[in-house]
Amino acid sequence: MADQSEKNEKTLERSADGELSGSDGAEIDFVEWTEDEENRLVRKLDFLLMPLLVLGFFALQLDRGNIGNALTDNFFKDVGITQNQFNVGQQLLSLGIILLEIPSNLILYRIGPTIWIGGQIIAWGLVATCQAFQKGLPAYMVTRLLLGLCEAGFIPACLFTMTRWYKSNETSKRFSWFFIGNTVASAMTGIIAYGILHMRGVAGLAGWQWLFILEGIFTILVGFAFLAVFPESASHPVSLLKLRYFSERESRILHQRVLKDDPTKAQASRNVKWAEIKGALTNWRLIPHIGFTIVGLAPASAFGSYAPTLVAGFGFEKLRSNALSSIANRALVHSTDANLRYAILTISIAVSWPWHAVNGSWLALNAKSAGERSVTLAIHIMSANCAGIVGKQLFRSEDSPLYVNGFTIIVGLTSAAVVLSGLANLQYFLLNGRKFARSGLQYTY
Repeated sequence: MADQSEKNEKTLERSADGELSGSDGAEIDFVEWTEDEENRLVRKLDFLLMPLLVLGFFALQLDRGNIGNALTDNFFKDVGITQNQFNVGQQLLSLGIILLEIPSNLILYRIGPTIWIGGQIIAWGLVATCQAFQKGLPAYMVTRLLLGLCEAGFIPACLFTMTRWYKSNETSKRFSWFFIGNTVASAMTGIIAYGILHMRGVAGLAGWQWLFILEGIFTILVGFAFLAVFPESASHPVSLLKLRYFSERESRILHQRVLKDDPTKAQASRNVKWAEIKGALTNWRLIPHIGFTIVGLAPASAFGSYAPTLVAGFGFEKLRSNALSSIANRALVHSTDANLRYAILTISIAVSWPWHAVNGSWLALNAKSAGERSVTLAIHIMSANCAGIVGKQLFRSEDSPLYVNGFTIIVGLTSAAVVLSGLANLQYFLLNGRKFARSGLQYTY
């Protein structure tokens, strides 16, 4: 972790009249509060902010992952595409996210989370719903790209928003809670799909069409709820419906406790400075993070699209395979024991990405300013979507049904991720340890 104590002493000072000055030079009316009072406010924050953010991530993962379930309902035949063309479309989704990830977070920095994040949810919800009526390769490619463009920036926007409300030692836990939305959606999407896909024939529509329609409408409703309820900022915790969740004193405490912990979070401008963008783009310390995010998440991306198909390939009935992949490789690729292969696949999916949240918290804590933190988190999620581009080609039609080459590559990628993760640990152990040594403080690794 960066040396927060040293940074606070330099950038947050109390003047003779008892007022605080942040890193932007603005004076802040100082109030005193007790630890119990602060703890109550944090619990209140948790119940107000986190459910909305988690619900948004839940909707995101539903709309990203449901196409994997659609494959078991004659999606290729109905739309008129091949497996390898499907892979390219999945890559376009990741490309769309990469293209607008940083611009999206620059807009977030300017207009705030309520309007931007809520608007994003509604936008991709509309695209996700319209996927139900795609026909042919061009329509498939366009809808996947549009879905990625509309989703771009959502995850780093939510992570950055959390850093504006929580202190440095509180963010890692909240980042992990946020990613629970992804986990729950991944666990439930197959079970939900199992029920919806049985609607094939209702109103003349295929099961996969109902899957996109119903889950897309759910996402749109989540977006409107976010717009209506989510508070603007810690200094002005009021929603668009003018719901005020905290008293004036509580608002001051929420704002000041974060600034006292890290004065760089004082947002003097609604624009990210070029120096902050340059600082994030040229920060060589990000290289191990980017590397192990790409190679570490690529297998998870592949499993995300093909888990139901893989389970069906083990010999389970197609629709049942959607449910089985939710309840829940090279060495067993030739095994005839379907239950054993299913168990190993489930374990592989379970451990393939939970470290991603900690990685993001790591980067947020070591950013030098609010603007740089925003861009850094965008780069972090861009790396995850680069992993999506890699992962979407790991399982190819010519390698089916055993996917020997695919699982061999996954072993290599995972091994590389372990090495790069070790390098990231080493660099912070050395660099942050030296910072604390120079300041005379004890560094706990």
